[in-house]
Amino acid sequence: MILTYDGTFAGLLSAIFESYRLKADVVDIIPEDRYQEQLFSSASYVPTNTAHASRVLKGLQKHSGNQKIGDFLRRTYLTEQPEVERLILYFVHRQMEVRALDISKDAGDDRVRQLLRLSQQMGREIHRMHAFVRFQQTPDGMYVGLINPDFNCLPLIGDHFAARYPAMEWLIYDTRRHYGLHWNQEDKKAAFITLDSGQDGRLRRLSEEMLDTRETDYQELWQTYFRAVDIPERKNLKLHLQHVPKRYWKYLTEKI
Repeated sequence: MILTYDGTFAGLLSAIFESYRLKADVVDIIPEDRYQEQLFSSASYVPTNTAHASRVLKGLQKHSGNQKIGDFLRRTYLTEQPEVERLILYFVHRQMEVRALDISKDAGDDRVRQLLRLSQQMGREIHRMHAFVRFQQTPDGMYVGLINPDFNCLPLIGDHFAARYPAMEWLIYDTRRHYGLHWNQEDKKAAFITLDSGQDGRLRRLSEEMLDTRETDYQELWQTYFRAVDIPERKNLKLHLQHVPKRYWKYLTEKI
């Protein structure tokens, strides 16, 4: 049996709950927009049910004794890697069968080890976002940071920037996935937003006409500083790329 869902983490957990309710042999769970009709099988769509998703998480916590096991699975899910749903389905089935043992520590299981590797990779991506997000001030006083990460890490970095910049309005926008996280300094709340196609395209270009004049001055000063402290004789491009991979250069002010 194949189940489809709406492409959210809660939707995936709802589909897993449904597999238990139906007592069905579910071989795969696929986002609805990625499912392609197959000759010898059909899929059933499972709507998201937050109560059912919560019951799956509580069951995992009870059987594993790990209150953060849901965070672990959410991190791996947000990597958006092929077949991650199948790996999580396997993980839930195995954890539910085992009592008083946290299988997320079982690196001897190949599929669990794949999830552990994805979690580690997401951790590195989050660390790089903390270091490489560059905000640019717009004329209306908002600070915009553009990112283009390999993984969908935006839902996992909001707390860091809310704690670091609570007194200014900012927007971190994922140009690959076309949505952003907006922080309102008055309400002290962060919210996910999407833009229409025109606004999205303009934001991704982020031309100088969208920037405060002081912002362009600061960028020139920043670039002048980097040129001044640069020592050509001590350049080590290989080491530099290990710490600052080239795919992040696009939105780094000092690299422009």
